[in-house]
Amino acid sequence: MQYPLESGQILRDRYIIRRIIGRGGMGSIYLAEDNRLPGRLCALKEVKYDINLPAETLDQGREQFYREASLLARLDHPNLPKVSDFFSDLECDYLVMDYVPGEDLKTMIDNTRRDGSYLAQTDILTWASQLTDALEYLHNQPSPVIHRDIKPSNLKLTPSGLLKLVDFGLVKQLVPDEMTITVIQGRGTASYTPLEQYGGDSGHTDVRSDIYAFGATLYHLLTNQTPAEAKQRFLKPGALRPLRDLNPDIASTVESAVLWAMELHPDKRPQNIKAFRQALLETVPTGHYLLHSPSAFVEPFLLSAFDRLLAATAVILLLVATIATFQ
Repeated sequence: MQYPLESGQILRDRYIIRRIIGRGGMGSIYLAEDNRLPGRLCALKEVKYDINLPAETLDQGREQFYREASLLARLDHPNLPKVSDFFSDLECDYLVMDYVPGEDLKTMIDNTRRDGSYLAQTDILTWASQLTDALEYLHNQPSPVIHRDIKPSNLKLTPSGLLKLVDFGLVKQLVPDEMTITVIQGRGTASYTPLEQYGGDSGHTDVRSDIYAFGATLYHLLTNQTPAEAKQRFLKPGALRPLRDLNPDIASTVESAVLWAMELHPDKRPQNIKAFRQALLETVPTGHYLLHSPSAFVEPFLLSAFDRLLAATAVILLLVATIATFQ
């Protein structure tokens, strides 16, 4: 079969491809029609494997896909697209989800920025309330589900005003022994990715990683500016500009909540979505602060395994920066 799929092709004798609606490093996302349910549109997320990989690696990747797809198919929440089917075709796997009409929030940011204006804070907080509902649902599963790629382009607003968190490409399930179930290996999108996620898929991300990405997404929505990357902030304290420097109309309580969510160290962030919701939409708790120097990561006392991971990541980043300076 040729790739990308062409309009009119039929998969599994059921899904009629209409057009590509998204592209990624591991494949494309297609708009398709379900011929068993005339008029029903769906989105097919493609996971394409490198056929040159060892057979054992391909088998492991496919096994992970089926485990994760089974997990996603059990989820049911109004702010998440429903996964209705999954299957394999040659060297590709496909996840079938509800097609979500409407604009993504990244497009809306770009449009308002071109107009020299900002999205209304009241609208952003309304969307944030819906996103907290979705994340509470995911994080409160018996084995918490972590999205790991929250960003404006993965949030779509339907014509009815319903926000949908789409694209489960980096989703992770937390299980008791900290093993991970991940369809697509990756680190997310740099501007919204917390520092601990740069450690790869080693089990060290948790609900607080989604909270960082949520805060970074709100930063972009409120200021029209993508936030400085976590690794840049670590190497250059002060790289993250306060939100009200960019948009003075932002409420100080909202700014404080967003910066709290974007703390570099996960222990300094809200520990769950409920706490972040209260800070953002109700009151901001006192006592939180931004890390101002890399040394704040490495306490001279007992370090947790998580702290040791961050310290090791920090050393690597500093070495890279030093080498780049002398080249």
